[in-house]
Amino acid sequence: MTQALTPPVIRKDPVGAVIPLVCDSPHSGTAYPEDFRYAVPRQLLRQGEDTHVDELWAAAPQHGATLIAATFPRVYIDPNRTLQDLDPEALDGTWPDQLEPTVKTRLGKGLVWTRLDARTPIYDRKLGIAEVRSRINDYYRPYHDAIAQAIEERYDRFAALWHLNLHSMPNDAYERLGLQSDRPLADFVLGDRDGTTCEPEFVQLIEDVLRSKGYTVARNDPYKGVQLIAQIGQPALNRHSLQIEVRRPVYMDEITRERNGGFDQLQTDLTALLAVIATYIKDRVGIRV
Repeated sequence: MTQALTPPVIRKDPVGAVIPLVCDSPHSGTAYPEDFRYAVPRQLLRQGEDTHVDELWAAAPQHGATLIAATFPRVYIDPNRTLQDLDPEALDGTWPDQLEPTVKTRLGKGLVWTRLDARTPIYDRKLGIAEVRSRINDYYRPYHDAIAQAIEERYDRFAALWHLNLHSMPNDAYERLGLQSDRPLADFVLGDRDGTTCEPEFVQLIEDVLRSKGYTVARNDPYKGVQLIAQIGQPALNRHSLQIEVRRPVYMDEITRERNGGFDQLQTDLTALLAVIATYIKDRVGIRV
């Protein structure tokens, strides 16, 4: 599929009454651009997808939220990284701007992924400067522009904003991150960068609802949240941003990427969670039902 047929980002606006809630799924894209020249099987690349996450939260607009989703895969370019999080060694020339590679880049999973793991490079070549620039201009920036527009529209209207950054995580997340843990990976991980991006009452509400439905929940372990919630979440300005990760085997087969028997129940539970969130936000901003 080409960009002409598949826009880089899809925005779904509220049906009915609007609330200041923006949900985004930056990694659920499955439309691989034609200029993506990789050297591994497509099925391996799909390990990077948060496949079906946008569908799990598809009811968000029915509850007054704006839902934004990327259509391109994160292994092509990752909208949840900064533009500085790029490996200069992966390029065939000198990048004109200052770079600040993070631990994610060292793992091969920065702005542009270069490895799936320590043994599996994605490319058999260096990436061209123009090639990376094109990905930024045609995919990364449109995604960020769409989120920024939705955020400012809601904040300007309500002087308040809640943002959910939606993801899924592999069952071997600790291993992939090179971390040791004596705890099993939770069904859900709520990331607020150690309490800095979101009001605690909102995080507690979501945790309580998920636990009441039988899921295990952790906070900031092993995911704290990255670029998007860091730039959006400013609780002192009544702008609250929370990352939500769901463990993939809860709803899909990690090998085939197909939905499993748990998908429908999880989607139902998340739709119920959205209803609770909508009620909370309406109460906070004084929207009368």
